[in-house]
Amino acid sequence: MNPAANDIPGLTDHYFKRTKEIVGRYGDVEVTYAVFMRRPVLAATRLAVDWLKGVMAERGQAVAVKPLFEEGAWVGAGEPMLLLTGSFFHLVDCETILLQKLGAACVAAYNAYQMCVDLPEVAFLAMEARHCAGAEMHELMGYAASVGSEAAKRAVGATGFVGTSTDLAAPYFGTRSGKGTMPHALIGYAGSTLRAAEMFHETYPDDDLILLPDFFGHEVSDTLEVCRRFPALAAAGRIHVRLDTHGGRFIEGLDPQSSYAVLERHVPKAIRGYRTEAELKILVGTGVSAAAIWHTREQLDKAGFERVGIIGSSGFGPAKCKVMAYARAPLSVVGTGSFLPADWGETYATADVIAYGDQRRVKIGREFLWSALDT
Repeated sequence: MNPAANDIPGLTDHYFKRTKEIVGRYGDVEVTYAVFMRRPVLAATRLAVDWLKGVMAERGQAVAVKPLFEEGAWVGAGEPMLLLTGSFFHLVDCETILLQKLGAACVAAYNAYQMCVDLPEVAFLAMEARHCAGAEMHELMGYAASVGSEAAKRAVGATGFVGTSTDLAAPYFGTRSGKGTMPHALIGYAGSTLRAAEMFHETYPDDDLILLPDFFGHEVSDTLEVCRRFPALAAAGRIHVRLDTHGGRFIEGLDPQSSYAVLERHVPKAIRGYRTEAELKILVGTGVSAAAIWHTREQLDKAGFERVGIIGSSGFGPAKCKVMAYARAPLSVVGTGSFLPADWGETYATADVIAYGDQRRVKIGREFLWSALDT
């Protein structure tokens, strides 16, 4: 996560290394970089800045960092987030790694914030680790989710992210270890949803019991079977059902017609208000739709298990959370890795030198960055 100064030559772009050699030959100069992105984001700059300060200290150099936005603040497209002033010789080869630590984190923080704001009463669990390109990206994304979550708490009092799935990123959420119960592989190993629940409870009797009932396609009946097996846990609100049905089928008891019907019973305005086919699929389509969540809630309540909570997973990103909010889906928790940027091109951060010594100089078209020098 934190390459040392000696690691930088093998990790930075070659033209930065050549620039460093030329500057070393012809003379150093103090420069000021402006760092910005081309789309609105939330400022999530701390890890990048901490790394840069560490490298510069290792080199015996000073760098003046002027953050133009507080962490978690909304930043508009093209607005400089940071001004960095110091030795051109020592800063130039840091740009590649600095931007790697900045762009994706800012977009992920923005996405996490939007999800938490749209579903303020829902607790989120960061489950992106499997979708990341290694531990460094996972830690960066965990940090980003925590930034977005804290911003949503300040903005609307959202519950936000309460943890992550790994020990590595847990400290960003104020916990000492990851959270989670069982994958589908354990259901297959046990041979039934009920037996997997029994195994889990026997092994972790003090933990809440979270079911994963889609392995055999019996989301409702398997859930009710487990609740009847552990009625005291169900009555105490210590059983939760995690809906994770894939998009190739409807959950047990639903089809297109009944999906419309269940929403008509609970949130009739939801169907009348959709705008796109993608939103309609989230409402009444296959997989973990709003109709699937309402159907599960309906069946649990009918069986007397009103205190059993529902956890949603599978594709819960900003767009899905917004539709779920409109449909007032009765979720208590969302497990998500879909706050990760979907369009990686949107994560590209840029750092331009805008001043050499006391001379303002930047490539044509980027003169707007000079305004940051006057703040």
